[in-house]
Amino acid sequence: MGFVKVVKNKAYFKRYQVKFRRRREGKTDYYARKRLVIQDKNKYNTPKYRMIVCVTNRDIICQIAYARIEGDMIVCAAYAHELPKYGVKVGLTNYAAWKWFIWIHSCPHWGSC
Repeated sequence: MGFVKVVKNKAYFKRYQVKFRRRREGKTDYYARKRLVIQDKNKYNTPKYRMIVCVTNRDIICQIAYARIEGDMIVCAAYAHELPKYGVKVGLTNYAAWKWFIWIHSCPHWGSC
């Protein structure tokens, strides 16, 4: 096969379709996201819940979410800066805070979950 020169002319750019913005920014791997959020087909119309944990320099954020076409729906959220309300006197991002955070988050009477 001979050498084929790639021609990027007006017709090429007119039909060019850009990737999703978050894909271009490198923030979202849609192949991995699809495998993470899609529910089994035998569980009809049942959302697949997942726990999202975000650790910042000052706080820990924990959310329970499920995916919809319109976007992810957050069911409930907990923040480490709520720990002093429960009498915890440790730092908000260390290992002890993690243990308290998980314990408080797993309580059945906690928040609106």
